Amino acid sequence: QVQLVESGGGLVQTGGSLRLSCAASGGTFSSYAMGWFRQAPGKEREFVSGITWSTGRTSYADSVKGRFSISRDNAKKTVELQMNSLKPEDTAVYYCASRGVGSLQYDYWGQGTQVTVSS
Repeated sequence: QVQLVESGGGLVQTGGSLRLSCAASGGTFSSYAMGWFRQAPGKEREFVSGITWSTGRTSYADSVKGRFSISRDNAKKTVELQMNSLKPEDTAVYYCASRGVGSLQYDYWGQGTQVTVSS
């Protein structure tokens, strides 16, 4: 199993920045890619960004392109999400997730970290 622990959430004003971090442990050798998702109150969970461990290939939701940047450190088994130019609509609980080799879905999830952007 893969264990994921997020950190770095908090309260920030519109236009501010936050950096989220996700530390992976356990069966990380079976992890192919990592992703960040978010869920706002009353809304469904949505994909924010993803990155593969091997090539570092990234993907982003249209709503965060140009503002968020995902990176990974293979040696430390960490994934970070740099969030700039934050907007109130970015307010949500952010989750880190791991997708296994050959899997079409994200199999392991962290506990989530709250990001609140005040207007």
